[in-house]
Amino acid sequence: MPKASDEAPEASRDAPEQHEAGGGTLWRRFALVVVPGLAAAAVLGGMTTQGLLAASFAVSGDSFKMSADQLAGHGFTQFGDVATSVDGSTRPVGLSSVDTAELTNLCMSSLWDLPIGEATLVINAGETTPVEGTNLVIDIEQLQGNAEFGAIEIGRDASTLDRADNGQGPAGGFGLQADTITVSDMEMTTWAVTSGSLRLSGLSLAIRPGAHECF
Repeated sequence: MPKASDEAPEASRDAPEQHEAGGGTLWRRFALVVVPGLAAAAVLGGMTTQGLLAASFAVSGDSFKMSADQLAGHGFTQFGDVATSVDGSTRPVGLSSVDTAELTNLCMSSLWDLPIGEATLVINAGETTPVEGTNLVIDIEQLQGNAEFGAIEIGRDASTLDRADNGQGPAGGFGLQADTITVSDMEMTTWAVTSGSLRLSGLSLAIRPGAHECF
């Protein structure tokens, strides 16, 4: 679980390619975001985490899944990056930053292979009151849903991105950004999430024998 830091998330990374479909403005390199990583970083504490978190930590050897009826965010940027595990293995991700976000009916799940068999960590929140997050940074492997963007810029140099705080990438890298982002029927696979603050209303956490992932 990432530790709080006074430093803003910094990243320098390179861009994966995804495919997406849905309403609003869409693009081919859609490795989008957002946020939902929420659950992962603050969920286990079940409380609100304060302060910006560093995005440069070693990820676990497994990705996890997140879904939400809707993600609504302001201040969004994305560029390519590499997630690295403790064993040195790497995988490409879309590093997405969102200044503020709300997620309705959020689900986060991680499938575990234990000595006694499979088990799933399932976290639910925001069914009646949306989950609220600030300064979100998500390492996205894949995202599906119906997306709409406000004032989007695609193909901007990653080092010049300015719609999200500390959401810049390497000079010469492919970047995209938007004033607003809305994703409905969101299903996302991610490797890591950090958040400056995260509030999970109606939090429910359970360990269930067998496979019970969000999607």
